[in-house]
Amino acid sequence: MEMTTNKQVLDFVNSRAKLVGAGKIVWITGEKEQYDQLTKEAIASGEMIELNQELLPGCLLHRTKENDVARVENRTFICSRDEKDCGPTNNWWNPTEAYAKLDSILEGAYKGNTMYVIPFSMGPVGGPISKIGIEVTDSIYVVLNMRIMTRVGKDVLDALGDSNDFVRGTHAKCDVDPENRYICQFPEDNAIVSVNSAYGGNVLLGKKCFALRIASYQGKNEMWMAEHMLILGIEKPNKEIVYMAAAFPSACGKTNLAMLIPPQGYLAEGYRVFTVGDDIAWIKKGSDGRLYAINPENGFFGVAPGTNKKSNPNALAATMKNTIFTNVALNLENNTVWWEGLDKNPPVNAIDWKGNPWNGQTSTEKGAHPNSRFTAPAVNCPCISSEFENPAGVPISAFIFGGRRPTTVPLVYQARSWENGVFVGSIMGSETTAAATGAVGVVRRDPMAMRPFCGYHMGDYFQHWLDMGKTVDVDKQPKFFNVNWFRTDAEGHFIWPGFGDNMRVLDWMLKRIAGEVDAVETPIGFVPKAEDINLEGLDFSRETLADILKVDKDAWKKEAEGIKEFYETFGDRLPAELAKQADELIDRLNK
Repeated sequence: MEMTTNKQVLDFVNSRAKLVGAGKIVWITGEKEQYDQLTKEAIASGEMIELNQELLPGCLLHRTKENDVARVENRTFICSRDEKDCGPTNNWWNPTEAYAKLDSILEGAYKGNTMYVIPFSMGPVGGPISKIGIEVTDSIYVVLNMRIMTRVGKDVLDALGDSNDFVRGTHAKCDVDPENRYICQFPEDNAIVSVNSAYGGNVLLGKKCFALRIASYQGKNEMWMAEHMLILGIEKPNKEIVYMAAAFPSACGKTNLAMLIPPQGYLAEGYRVFTVGDDIAWIKKGSDGRLYAINPENGFFGVAPGTNKKSNPNALAATMKNTIFTNVALNLENNTVWWEGLDKNPPVNAIDWKGNPWNGQTSTEKGAHPNSRFTAPAVNCPCISSEFENPAGVPISAFIFGGRRPTTVPLVYQARSWENGVFVGSIMGSETTAAATGAVGVVRRDPMAMRPFCGYHMGDYFQHWLDMGKTVDVDKQPKFFNVNWFRTDAEGHFIWPGFGDNMRVLDWMLKRIAGEVDAVETPIGFVPKAEDINLEGLDFSRETLADILKVDKDAWKKEAEGIKEFYETFGDRLPAELAKQADELIDRLNK
């Protein structure tokens, strides 16, 4: 039964159904009864495993194929009409050739099976920053995950009306063949096609494909921003809430920061941290001239290993009901789940992520895949913000950038201006370790943590950031900060305690935003005076703090060479302002 009279939607759905050879079309209504029926079907077919409904109500376990466990950057393409618009950080594919190849794979791919049509909204339905998509898929796993990660149902189509402003998403599991796996974005066509994968990040097309790659291109054209950023709110003792958005590459503690629990001393004073989003922010200028951000997602697609009561109690609490676990171990003793880092008691009688019998006490194999996931409703999170559903978003007072840098980059510093802040975001990155690659200590630049997710030329993306700054009065511009929780000592141990104690650095930012503390001007920006960071209740010396706040001029001269080299990859699309910022940094270092 069709749920809309929108001709463009119907044309898209019917043309896809014909191409893939769908046996029948099922529109996802958003009603609980339909989800319950689909869940029963998925459990009956073995696609989903029902977990202990007393301990984990509404929770399910899913396993993907061993060749299909993560996003695949080398199979991900930006299919812009002109190769120059794709840029050096993306894989380009001529759209005419891409469509021909993808259509040949899609032809008859559903083999007479059901095609599910998912109308979904990124952001609260009908909101001024929200956008709509339609995903067709042959996977119940996708339907049930999209229900958690986005707003789904008939009200989305009602909000769309007769508009053609929707993203067209096509997914087909096909044979889950890695040689024919393609995740393709067509920015100029508002279209996404994903074939031969059944893994979350490749097939939940609202996530990175739409919310970052397509949306970043839409934002450039419509004067807003789609960013790989968490959004958190810090409530001060006077009840004022200050909102910040922060970008970190993977494995840099992004979700932990989004759900931070302040140290006891801060809690006693009345500080609280609220999560608006853990991964993606859409940012638009509001009627009062400030920048406002929404989390376009409706759930968390988190990495399970390492999530525990100590590292992130709020994330763990979010997984306790109505959550889908992917590629974790199944504990047969009580029909619950387990993963490395959950606790120190791995189950003896279990099934690993590959579906094999597993004894956590004796096996040398991992029970959960290192990239195993949980898809949890945001509403489950104990620290979810009361503004989470606010369609207008929250006002952003600061942007934070960060990466893993054992040396060179201080614990925290503030940029001089919007333009300098864009420069700081553009040069961020993490150093490689022996585990990642043969070359140790090489900085992999990941501008604004968007390198894998920018849907167009990154030089133009930098220019868009600069242009957005010009739309906001200087007194209303968010402040820019860079953090580095990962400075190490001579033995390679982390110096700063991190986790909840990162609140001490956020507290300094709050004071800078309010103009309550001074800072030390250095060649790279403004660094805190060691006495202005609160160490109360922490066994951490003021001398050690001063040491990780130092700016080593020689190290930064070497860093500047790397920045220049990186900037050369953008050719004439690098904004002149950023080249100027790099030159000015070198001048200050040489003084």
